[in-house]
Order: sequence, then C-alpha cells, then structure tokens
Amino acid sequence: MNLTNKTVIITGGTKGLGKALALSFKEKGVNVVICAKDKNGFKNLPEGILGIKADVTKEKDLQNLLNKTLRKFRQLDVWINNAGIWLPHLSMEKTDWKRAHKIMEVNFFGIVYGSKIALTQMRKQNYGIIINILSIRSLDPRAGESAYTASKFAAKGFTDSIRKEINNENIKLLSVYPGKIQTNLFNEAKPQNYEQFMTPKSVAEKIIENLIKKTPEKHLVIKPLS
Repeated sequence: MNLTNKTVIITGGTKGLGKALALSFKEKGVNVVICAKDKNGFKNLPEGILGIKADVTKEKDLQNLLNKTLRKFRQLDVWINNAGIWLPHLSMEKTDWKRAHKIMEVNFFGIVYGSKIALTQMRKQNYGIIINILSIRSLDPRAGESAYTASKFAAKGFTDSIRKEINNENIKLLSVYPGKIQTNLFNEAKPQNYEQFMTPKSVAEKIIENLIKKTPEKHLVIKPLS
C-alpha cells in the first residue's frame, strides 16, 4: 500500500503504541484520525492529527468516529483497533473479576465493534485494511495473566473467524502480536525488566513496514531482539 494521502483511524491513539502509530503515519503523509475516551489527551497532539472523543466499548461512538472521519477526509483506508487495558499479574483467586469484565469490554468488544464499523464501510467501498492489535499472550499464555490473556484469546478467535469470512473480498484483516512494550499500561505496576521492553516507536515502525508490503503478513509477531 502506498500510504500517501491515505486515511487511517487508530483507536486509543493518545498514548503508547497508538500515539507512536499516529506520529509515524503522519510523517508518511497519511491523514490520521485517533480516538480516545478522554479528550484531554488531544491537547498535546501534533498539528494535523484529528482527535475525536470515542469510547470503544460503545458501538455508537465508533460509528460517530467513522462518520466524522468520512466528512473530513471522504475516505477510510485503514482502521487500527489498538485500544487496550491490562491488569497487574495476580493469581486466579486474587484477580478482581469485576474489573476483568472491563478488560473484556475494551480488549474484546472494542475490537468487535471497531471491526464491525470498519468492515461495514469497507464492504461498501470494496477495499480497505483492518489491523487488530492483539498480544503475544494470545499465542503464549502465562501464569498470573488469566483475565488479560482470556480477553486477547477471545479477540484472536474473533479476528481469525472474520478473516475467513472476508477471504474472497478485497479487504485485508491483519493481526499483530506484540511482546512487551514500554507503555502506560504498566503504570500501575512496572515489571523489574521494564527498561528492556520494546519502545512504542519501534513496534509502530514494524507494523507500518508490514502494511506497505505488497503482501502483508496476516500474523505479525513482534518481539524484542534479545
């Protein structure tokens, strides 16, 4: 894909990987639209990136996000379901399962609603690419992350199923499985080896490198070099 003058929507775009993606796309001449639940995050956005308030757990918010994007740029080329939340490592018994409901709402249903809104539009225009940011945990579960892992496994299963559904259409659905990234997800409890995690910028660059390939990898695993 030639990115010049293309339009991309990124959910959860004011922090971490989402913000890194927004900045990297903007550098490449892309029309960038991001959303976040808290519009205060839009205050520090570079000029030229459009911020629209939207809660990914509310389908009507994401429909509004698309509508405003189309009014502004008249097209949608790439939709990235990036928004996600995390829980510190806890045993199954100590996990706050009421809080885990929110994880499912954001990490699973946020991807479901975003994919639905994007796919509906892309079927109308007969082209487009959806990128779902999953996690290495949806491929390699570990103890102490049962709630988070379950949300990502659900999102992966959904993504794999939809990919089969659109197999004969001119629409691509790409999965990204990042390892540990230095983001605000870990503000609540930073691991001891946090400094060894990948930077958001390095992960964003790998995602874009894959996107612009003639035949992008459908399953992109991104891990630290060491």
